[in-house]
Amino acid sequence: MSAEATNPATAGPVAPTVSQALTASAAPAASRRKSRPRIDLRRLGRAALLGPAARDKLPDAISHVVEAHRAHHPDADLEPLRRAYVLAESSHRGQMRKSGEPYITHPLAVTLILAELGAETTTLTASLLHDTVEDTEVTLDQVREQFGEEVRYLVDGVTKLEKVDYGAAAEPETFRKMLVATGNDVRVMSIKLADRLHNMRTLGVMRPEKQARIAKVTRDVLIPLAERLGVQALKTELEDLVFAILCPEECARTRELIAENAARSGDPLAEVAEEVRGVLREADIPAEVLIRPRHFVSVHRVSRKRGRLRGADFGRLLVLVNEDADCYAVLGELHTCMTPVVSEFKDFIAVPKFNLYQSLHTAVARPDGQVVEVLIRTHQMHKVAEAGVVALGNPYAPAADAPAADAPAADAPAADASASGTSASDPAAAGSPAAGSSADGERVDPTRPGWLSRLLDWQQAAPDPDTFWSTLREDLAQDREITVFRPDGGALGLPEGATCVDAAYAQYGEDAHACIGARVNGRLATLSTVLRDGDTVQLLMGQDPASEPSREWLEHAHTPAARIAIQRWLATHPGGGTGTADADGTGTAEPGGTRAPLTAAPGTAPARDGESAAAHPAARPGAAAGAPPERPADAGPAPRPPRADVLVDRPGAAVRLAGCCTPVPPDEITGFAVRGGVVTVHRVECAVVANMKNLGRAEIGVRWGDTAGCRVTLVAESFGRPHLLADLTEAIALEGAEIVSATVEPPSQQRVRHTYTLQLPDAARLPALMRAMRDVPGVYDVGRAQHQTPAP
Repeated sequence: MSAEATNPATAGPVAPTVSQALTASAAPAASRRKSRPRIDLRRLGRAALLGPAARDKLPDAISHVVEAHRAHHPDADLEPLRRAYVLAESSHRGQMRKSGEPYITHPLAVTLILAELGAETTTLTASLLHDTVEDTEVTLDQVREQFGEEVRYLVDGVTKLEKVDYGAAAEPETFRKMLVATGNDVRVMSIKLADRLHNMRTLGVMRPEKQARIAKVTRDVLIPLAERLGVQALKTELEDLVFAILCPEECARTRELIAENAARSGDPLAEVAEEVRGVLREADIPAEVLIRPRHFVSVHRVSRKRGRLRGADFGRLLVLVNEDADCYAVLGELHTCMTPVVSEFKDFIAVPKFNLYQSLHTAVARPDGQVVEVLIRTHQMHKVAEAGVVALGNPYAPAADAPAADAPAADAPAADASASGTSASDPAAAGSPAAGSSADGERVDPTRPGWLSRLLDWQQAAPDPDTFWSTLREDLAQDREITVFRPDGGALGLPEGATCVDAAYAQYGEDAHACIGARVNGRLATLSTVLRDGDTVQLLMGQDPASEPSREWLEHAHTPAARIAIQRWLATHPGGGTGTADADGTGTAEPGGTRAPLTAAPGTAPARDGESAAAHPAARPGAAAGAPPERPADAGPAPRPPRADVLVDRPGAAVRLAGCCTPVPPDEITGFAVRGGVVTVHRVECAVVANMKNLGRAEIGVRWGDTAGCRVTLVAESFGRPHLLADLTEAIALEGAEIVSATVEPPSQQRVRHTYTLQLPDAARLPALMRAMRDVPGVYDVGRAQHQTPAP
């Protein structure tokens, strides 16, 4: 796209050095694929200067593009390419690159890169025109009139924003616009990646500092995008070119390693490849066995990981078969007839990577200890592995091939202009004519993966270009993805290392401010819990409108969507951020910043903020249930509360209900005699019962008499939130229970433990009381108290 790049024939030392080293070190590659003759861009430039060819005749300058295109699409209509070249050549005529060559050589080279990857005609047409609107007098309306809405949209998507209008924000806002356009049509990014690859190949005439700046943006943004879109052929070459610019010493050392390996006699990869061919011939499995030399950056990474490299470390074997089932047949033969390294096995066919990649990975060991990595895939999988989304052609068209580019399409409906802060006339504000929605609202675009949808969501909330630019680089640095499942069977795609905080904002957006906890695989977990691929996550949401996120959540938020949402809330609530639930603890801080145990006075309920106990109708147990008003202070002692009637098989013995398990009807009970002839009644599952039996104490038969009032101790487990204690005591009062005592322990591991001793007028109401307490938002469990200390 830039007119400042130079031609490989006159480039500086960067790009040719890498290419020469790769050629010298990758001799076996010649046997695995046909290499096209190197294109003489000077000749193409001279052909362009001669002017357009006769009408209906293909210009010589695009002969290489046509040859590459017909290799993938034999029946393609070439007329749009001819007309696009004629317009591009006439528009760019007189413009020169810094190398002194006609500018038309750049769009021709970009188009050839895409043609060799298998791009369809519409993409190639747009790539020929991709700089016309930016650098010439051609307008988008002209492109639409001559080539249709699809081509117009693709050209618009890769057109830069003017520095005159955007200043320093031009580059980040251009990428924002391009990504929004990619969300509707991934072919926009395909053209951009090919454009950057050619500019990186021809970067030698730039000043060193400008080379470094462009290389860093390529490393931080475009290489991760190429990886996520599965375009490995572009990604690996971009990595090597960036490596040569930013790490020249390491690049030189890697070049030496490759040269030393090429000079060695004997090639372990070739020997193992021949052995594999023999195994597959014996098994009658038709397959192609190739050697794939590692590219520069891959060799560098392996050397840092393994130290001294041996011959087998400089490449891998690739086995190509016809059917999916043949992949597993090959795997079985290799593991049977050779020595497999089981720890290296990975099945990316059953579970493809998030960038469409599918393959079986394994490794076999040679007698000399060298380990040879083997990739097994079908020919179609290999095409997708190399070209990614480009190999899909036009994924939006109903037919396999894209519609003819010269057939004008209806104007696309305008997309939401607020997505990137652009106007309706901006490229990002117009929807692609090819993208659409199904009846249920789901996109029919199969190439918009989860990471791209999340990126498009969070970029809307990025407040300024600097925040967007830095967040984009951080987001793209997370190059691995996991899938977690909701209890309803739905799935969430998250970057590796994501926590429950990230899952909450991925599922609920800004409503996640009210998240009070999570269950991971059925077990309670802190919001800071790091999720693993395949986990099931249930997010527990509070109902209180005053719920707010905690500042601590920022420490555990890894996705841009979560971080930006939390930061926006904190920016608009300067005094907030105490949190609905802390990421590694829970609860709301008590006044003064401490979290202390809270004990309610017997028979009272804590009031809400700003209320007195007298003003709170639920503060008087029984008030809401029709109980009489509070007794005046001089009315004498209160009557003894009714207790459950227990019959004992020991006439005249006094009975006491054990405080350790607080049995109530209809619990199954047993009794033991203690000092003074008193019979203590326990629930049969109480831990004290087992201790008594171990001590040889005899059980005494007990049974319930007529059901009456009872006293019971309940333990409620909850996540902390404002007003939780008041809501719980209100629920207890509404069930007609009297609070004898209440204790709230300090928060621990995001959980708050409440212990209530309650007096019920009727033991039969206990199940309803426990249900009412469980229904209070934030409470996840209510149970009977179980003390482990034996009763005296």
